[in-house]
Amino acid sequence: MRIAITGTPGTGKTTATTILEGRLEDYDVIYLNDLLEREGLYTSVDEERDSKVADLDALEERLAERDDVLVESHLSHHLPADRVAVLRCAPEVLEKRLRERGERTDKAHENAESEALDVILSEAVDHHGLESVYEIDTTDREPTEVADELEAVVRGTRAPSAGEVDFVGYLT
Repeated sequence: MRIAITGTPGTGKTTATTILEGRLEDYDVIYLNDLLEREGLYTSVDEERDSKVADLDALEERLAERDDVLVESHLSHHLPADRVAVLRCAPEVLEKRLRERGERTDKAHENAESEALDVILSEAVDHHGLESVYEIDTTDREPTEVADELEAVVRGTRAPSAGEVDFVGYLT
């Protein structure tokens, strides 16, 4: 089983996945952004956004033989997966989190708008279908609670859900 843990930057993916990693002996965790960096699996550098442009084909090929893995990244939903957990966060909170960790104001705002527009959720549903997507709102939750929800996704004890979280009011 391959599980993608995705969401807009700042939603708590890495924090919750790190907690979850200690609970699951049968799964390896792949932090996709680290793999991309370490193995040079990107096509170029976007100077304006100060980020690398992932080579999704190379990443998919690199992970092709891997099963029983959790793949954590805001890009993981672009890769084959049996289940996709999409972490969500209220845009105002998300923008604040990103600014507190040193993101530029314009980049933090762009990510908050993307979250309000359900960009990653929509992509995940388009790639994997409603029956494989699990939406988790992290806004007012402790990382251990989010890890509990992720564990339920991994173990198959949580029903798929998508479209239950609505942040579009942020845009008005």
